[in-house]
Amino acid sequence: MPEFKQRQFIEFEKPIKELFDQSAQLKQMAEKNAQVDYKDAIRQLEERIVEKRREITQNLTPWQQVQLSRHPDRPYTNAYIKRMFTNYIELYGDRNVRDDKAIVGGFGLLDGETVMVIGHQKGINTKMRQLRNFGMANPEGYRKALRLMKLAEKFNKPVVTLIDTPGAFPGAEAEERGQGEAIARNIYEMMRLRVPVICVIIGEGASGGALGIGVGDRVLMLQNTWYTVISPENCSSILWRSWEKKELAAEQLKLTSKDMKGFGLVDDVVPEPYGGAHWNYEEAANSLKAHLLPLLKELKAIDPDTRIKQRIEKYSKMGFWQE
Repeated sequence: MPEFKQRQFIEFEKPIKELFDQSAQLKQMAEKNAQVDYKDAIRQLEERIVEKRREITQNLTPWQQVQLSRHPDRPYTNAYIKRMFTNYIELYGDRNVRDDKAIVGGFGLLDGETVMVIGHQKGINTKMRQLRNFGMANPEGYRKALRLMKLAEKFNKPVVTLIDTPGAFPGAEAEERGQGEAIARNIYEMMRLRVPVICVIIGEGASGGALGIGVGDRVLMLQNTWYTVISPENCSSILWRSWEKKELAAEQLKLTSKDMKGFGLVDDVVPEPYGGAHWNYEEAANSLKAHLLPLLKELKAIDPDTRIKQRIEKYSKMGFWQE
């Protein structure tokens, strides 16, 4: 369990918070009074916390899953890199405008194999969120990502992308520098990369901001994440001229990992610790790593031309309609 100065709870986690506060009080009492044995009571409370976490995450609504994907304690890309990769070397800049802090990437060793890992990075506090632009990349962020992918292709190293963004940055300056072109270029080039590409939605997967690093041979979603063309709030504001219908919008958008797997838009769902990835960073990272390793082995065994053909066919078959 990661260490926080003060763990944060969202609305539907209140039953967990009550048990958590009781456990914290008992631990304080145990420190002050060493003559009384509180071990059994603390152990029972911690077991109840785990059970309550399991109960809550078994029956989440789509909107609650959206809330969980945005949990302020949730691990972001750098947290997964720290726990999954060794000898990680971050690379910077798009060699054109500047370094976009909303996207990070570099070479690292995944179980001894060199991999290019790229992902959206949100900040862990107010100052860092501003620096990282809340995980909303500018065109130079996507151009940096493409530069790193091409570097991986040059040295024949697999690419893993970690997606967690509310969308590409919509500011005027981003449009002036070619936001749409940068995302479209990435989609085009990722289709043709001659190395294995695995994409993972680790939090929010919204619109072109996600697709800019989201085209791969295999696409995974963590259990409590979402992936769709628009956020529930923005969908609600367009259809009903208000954010009040965001819960209905989340339900109608069919944006959960279970929905996406059912539609065939993602290949697999990675289980999270009970209560969400924010409860245990190590367990969340180990669960993802256990899914990545066999996929990399499987994809490396396929001829590059065949792999590209399969990738194109995979995306060409997506979607269904009636005339």
